[in-house]
Amino acid sequence: MHHQNDAVTIADADAAALPSAQPNGSLPAFDQNMLGQANPPQAMAAMMAGRPFIPDSSLGDVPMADGTFVMPMMMPHSLSTEMPKNTVSADDIALYDRQIRLWGIAAQEKIQNAHILLITMRGLAHEIAKNLVLAGVGSITLLDGSSVTETDLGCQFFLSQGGESLVGQNRAEAASHALGKLNPRVRVHVDPESVTAKGPSYFAAYDVVIATDLDPGTFNIINTATRINGRPFYAAGTHGMYGFIFSDLIEHDYIISREASNVFTTPKRESRTRSIIDVKTKQDGGKIIESVTKRELYSTWFLASDVAVLPPEYTSSKRRLKSVTPALSCLRALWEFKQLQGNRLPSNREDLKLFTQIATQKHKALSLPSETLRPEFLRSFLQNLGSEIAPVTAILGGQLAQDVINVLGQSQQPIQNMVIFDGNKMEAPVYPLHPELELGASLLSVPNANSAAAGDPVIPGDVHMFGAAENTAYPVVAPMHNVDMAVVNVKAQDAPAQPADGQNNDKADTEKETSNEASKQGAPA
Repeated sequence: MHHQNDAVTIADADAAALPSAQPNGSLPAFDQNMLGQANPPQAMAAMMAGRPFIPDSSLGDVPMADGTFVMPMMMPHSLSTEMPKNTVSADDIALYDRQIRLWGIAAQEKIQNAHILLITMRGLAHEIAKNLVLAGVGSITLLDGSSVTETDLGCQFFLSQGGESLVGQNRAEAASHALGKLNPRVRVHVDPESVTAKGPSYFAAYDVVIATDLDPGTFNIINTATRINGRPFYAAGTHGMYGFIFSDLIEHDYIISREASNVFTTPKRESRTRSIIDVKTKQDGGKIIESVTKRELYSTWFLASDVAVLPPEYTSSKRRLKSVTPALSCLRALWEFKQLQGNRLPSNREDLKLFTQIATQKHKALSLPSETLRPEFLRSFLQNLGSEIAPVTAILGGQLAQDVINVLGQSQQPIQNMVIFDGNKMEAPVYPLHPELELGASLLSVPNANSAAAGDPVIPGDVHMFGAAENTAYPVVAPMHNVDMAVVNVKAQDAPAQPADGQNNDKADTEKETSNEASKQGAPA
């Protein structure tokens, strides 16, 4: 599998399992009306109201007396300012010997003190949980309010022992028993509620938040909460042979140790997202070893999943643009289709026509050549929607867990920021998708936030993020192998027109209005 991440690959499951904000003095509150409508720009504006959190009852005994409890965890450049509570014992060294040889005692100590939140226990989450537990994280909380169905028994291996007897049980609870047996040193917790029942402060108790197989609106709201609490966030999902990983680490520092070259390394900006902020050297025998501290800046799910464009190194090269997988355009089209159509998947001829129009539009918005979005690819993508394939979940789950381990250990370059997986080609390229805005923690600030939030009263405290919405967890839908796919031959010229060059600031609004119009004309009521 080809990808652009420098991290060490995670070993197979049976090979001893080496997987492979802003602190401004106050915490913002959510505007319930804004987030209930999942309107990202207004929601981000409302976040800046600057009021303290009220404790979330779902946190149990976690001491969330006021906003000051969260402040030590709000530093954007590290996971926590608190000292690790547990040290690596001799027994730990014996158990985790192979991975300690890779990333060292200090990184293992950080891993063993990490608390992970994993949302939605489908096949992809099973793979992620397996690798993190075998790596020895401190604890993992499984959050899922759904019940096990017969469809879940096919790809979710932690349910294999119970079989049909588990149908109807809570999905997180059912998976927790087998997961806990993998590594008794890891505390496995179960939260049987839906993520839609949680308030923002719920996410402050975790070092990393991972959400899988959810609708785009829910990803966005969770990411909003993780940014408020200064927490790294991952979103991921699969559709048969296709899938994605998104990461928002806000601002992440990591250290690369290497032998110094003849040219001295100095602090500088290496790219739009990456900077060298510190360099230290030491003598090791006859060699000079330098420890280079780098900082990666990130943007949010809302921006990266639709508004962001490919970086100049792609748009300035026809060869590189031709190499960009059309799965990126199709995934963006799927996310917009779900937002337009109540989070359901395309299921009839009119749906397929609308999806094809949106996909063509997204392809053009990314400046990709029209010939790379072929009818055969559209047909393949649509036929895979809603299905789970074990090898695909294993590959993406391993890569995501590997990146979490690297982030916790702060010793490897992390994903930046979108992985798109195409199982037909066995490729998983990484694309840095960012808007033309300042990146990092500054995205918590919105110009004229106070006036933008003035239209609706801001509810102080830790309010319900999702309003009165029902559980929006990802639906289980069988692949559409028998659907009439002739409609995917819609040509590029049949798609809505795009804004001219130089109108990037209005691109997102133009696309949304075009898709809404297409929905009115072609989509079922």
